[in-house]
Amino acid sequence: MSNSEVVELSAPQDGGVVPCCPPITAGELSRADAEKMAAMFKALSDPVRLRLFSKIASHPGGEACVCDIADVGVSQPTVSHHLKKLREAGLLTSERRGTWIYYRVAPSVVAAMAAMLELRG
Repeated sequence: MSNSEVVELSAPQDGGVVPCCPPITAGELSRADAEKMAAMFKALSDPVRLRLFSKIASHPGGEACVCDIADVGVSQPTVSHHLKKLREAGLLTSERRGTWIYYRVAPSVVAAMAAMLELRG
């Protein structure tokens, strides 16, 4: 059983990106920053979760109904489990609309992860 933790990433009011952690080349990561990033990368390390995340991120309008993304080769309960893990890691947000749940990539997550991995030449 995993010890997943919800990672809070703040989105600034002006729409800019605030990385959760400094770039990897800025210096050694603190324990807290390393734990935040490890939780996100761990959630994405599963091929099914990575496919689900990709389907949501690339879906028109930036959000996807679970009914539109469930065709990843596993059963519906397994899809729900993987989506829960992505939400717990702070990578997705969800909203219930009637009987369906719509998912979207959490604000600035992809940009924050990319900024953390940015290598300066």
